[in-house]
Formats: sequence, C-alpha cells, structure tokens
Amino acid sequence: MGPPARLCQVCNEAQSKYKCPNCFTPYCSLVCFKNHKETPCAKPEPTEEKPIVPESPVERPLNVDEPSQVLQKEQLESIASSSEIRDALQDESLQKLILGIDSSSNPEIELDKAMEVEAFRTFTDKVCMCFAMEILASISP
Repeated sequence: MGPPARLCQVCNEAQSKYKCPNCFTPYCSLVCFKNHKETPCAKPEPTEEKPIVPESPVERPLNVDEPSQVLQKEQLESIASSSEIRDALQDESLQKLILGIDSSSNPEIELDKAMEVEAFRTFTDKVCMCFAMEILASISP
C-alpha cells in the first residue's frame, strides 16, 4: 500500500497529485497551482539539529593573584604558531571541552572535569611544551 492520499491544500476538494516546489504545499491541478502562486510562499526551514553554541561568552573579571600567570603576547603567538597544537584542535571532542570551559559560569570546575580526559591532558601538555621551548630559546646564547 502506498502513502496515504493527501487533500489538495488549495481547493480542499480533490486528492493532491503534486507539491509546490517552494513550500511543498500539496495541490491537485494547474488551476490550483496558479491560485497558490498568487500569494508568495517560502521554503520551510530545515528541521535538522544545529550545534549548540553559546550566543556570547560568559563575561567575567580577570582575577589573577600573580601577574606572571597571565600569558604574554609572545607566549600566545607561540601557541598559535604551533602546528602540533593546531592539529590537536581539529578534534571535535577537544573543541567541545574547551568551549564548555570557556562558556561556563564556573570554569574552574569545568577545567577540573576536563583534566580527567586523556585527550585534554595531552593537549595541555603540548601547550606547556610551547612555553618551555620559548623559555629555553630566550635563555640560550
């Protein structure tokens, strides 16, 4: 048995045989199609799930006990230029962990949770290695 018969949504009398190419409204004839086209129609929005992305990052003050804990521009550039770190950031699960920390109202707790994940610990080790290499390069003659 085929799909259930649909009633024409234009005349509401006959069985529909066609669908509008824009809005997929069922219609039965050329007359009904022309009547339907007298009023503009639009394609329905796709119903597929979109990734959940926070609309804006959580605003929080920067509270640092030691100014030396704040990354300097050179350190940030070192991280950004590391192909190893850029490659690691291609991992979607790592992206989600970082986004979860960044968008959390309590990032310390989220960071503690993330540190239980092997991929995140490996990533943080790579970031720390960038700093170590930079320090070694700055003290070498």
